[in-house]
Amino acid sequence: MKLIIAILKDDDIDNVVPPLMADNFRVTRVASTGGFFRKGSTTLLIGVDDERVDIAIQVLRDKTTAPAGDEKRAIVFVVPVSRFEQI
Repeated sequence: MKLIIAILKDDDIDNVVPPLMADNFRVTRVASTGGFFRKGSTTLLIGVDDERVDIAIQVLRDKTTAPAGDEKRAIVFVVPVSRFEQI
């Protein structure tokens, strides 16, 4: 299992979350600020089975707005999960 941590511009969230959820990804939204975009951003925490990581990242690519200049669409980290429990 992997945890995808995706930092997106606030403007893209409504385009990204519904398709992820429609494809049965579990998504947690966290309001965030910081140095990646220097303006409003949201961090998504997405728990993903190993074989579905590329699918989730493709949704992020497809549903975020095209960058202007050398601006980035999203910052994505994929981290291994050694243990997962729902309590």
